[in-house]
Amino acid sequence: MPSLLYKSLTDYNSPLFRTQFLNVSAASPPSPPPPNWNLSCRITSQSMSCSSETPLPTLRTVTIPYYELKDKDADLSLKIEEGFGPNGLGILSITDVPEFPSLRRNLLCLSSRLAALPEDVKKELEDPQSRYNFGWSHGKEQLESGKPDLLKGSFYANPLIDVPTNDTYLIQRYPSYCGANIWPLAALPELEVAFKALGKLIFDVGLMVAYHCDQYVSRGMKMRKDEGLEQILLRSRCHKGRLLYYFPAQLSNHEENGDSMSSWCGWHTDHGSLTGLTCAMFKRNDVEISCPDSAAGLYIRTRSGEIVKATFGENEIAYQIGETTEILSQGYLCATPHGVRAPKGKEASGVDRSTFALFMQPDWDEKLNFSEDVYIHKELIPSNDSLTFGEYSEMLLDKYYHKKT
Repeated sequence: MPSLLYKSLTDYNSPLFRTQFLNVSAASPPSPPPPNWNLSCRITSQSMSCSSETPLPTLRTVTIPYYELKDKDADLSLKIEEGFGPNGLGILSITDVPEFPSLRRNLLCLSSRLAALPEDVKKELEDPQSRYNFGWSHGKEQLESGKPDLLKGSFYANPLIDVPTNDTYLIQRYPSYCGANIWPLAALPELEVAFKALGKLIFDVGLMVAYHCDQYVSRGMKMRKDEGLEQILLRSRCHKGRLLYYFPAQLSNHEENGDSMSSWCGWHTDHGSLTGLTCAMFKRNDVEISCPDSAAGLYIRTRSGEIVKATFGENEIAYQIGETTEILSQGYLCATPHGVRAPKGKEASGVDRSTFALFMQPDWDEKLNFSEDVYIHKELIPSNDSLTFGEYSEMLLDKYYHKKT
């Protein structure tokens, strides 16, 4: 079962998906004319190894140096618009963040050790009550084909709060948010320290990104200080980190799945507010290597319908806009569908992949006010009504999977 709580999946049965490859609502408001920047100037054509298909364009993310980001007096509106605005890719990256390279390496190197723990130990780390959104998860999610996803394992935890609440009612009502962390304290004690350190850093930098997002949005719409993205994230207890480990696959598996543009991670749009991402780490026989296939990586579908490969540096933190932020910013900040393509070919055989994502999102009690022109999941939301983030999340889980019994 996929973790829809953090990633809202595409409706693969819709006619629009079948005709346009991804589901983008026909009710989407038209994009305004492009601002004073040229998207195509950052697009380069990259040859895709092991592929006879027409190469898709590769686009470097918009980058902001950390020293500029932490300056609250800096005007970053053009870069925020370029990365997150209606004509952007919904992603940008932050460079030169102190301590990030070492904290990234410390955590990602532990993913293979976690995946190699005895099955009975990993079973103790599972949490079915939260729909596997705390602790270890493997084979609980589904691929786009409907088959169980055995390609990767995940470990979920809140890097900021071990026990968000002791309220029994809330734990039962919102188990994916209100549950407690489950750490392998005896089997892999290093994991908790490394997970929390990297998660806290990505969160702190993400708050700086949110501050500049608020400055940009406030130029076009009225909002109180406590309604801004920064304050919503600051007071939330719902943030969730996900350490992912993609198991080494044999050549036959790569050839079978490699033609899919989303063979490692199905097409989806992030459900929360802001997602912090690390660049993936690849290894063969525990030795770090570069990605064995230049066609592998993160692919994004733009508002104009173009599919591009997005790249960012190993020592950069990338941030993606989620659906909740698009709704609350009334479209000034835009989320985009994306998927991850696995490497294929002989060089990809026996290669594993590790990465980390921090899903920054509102508190379960945070009121979300939906305007009349909201188009994301419109069928679930009464016009000009409000829901809490927890209620909204449960609606999505019930829609795409099954209702809690």
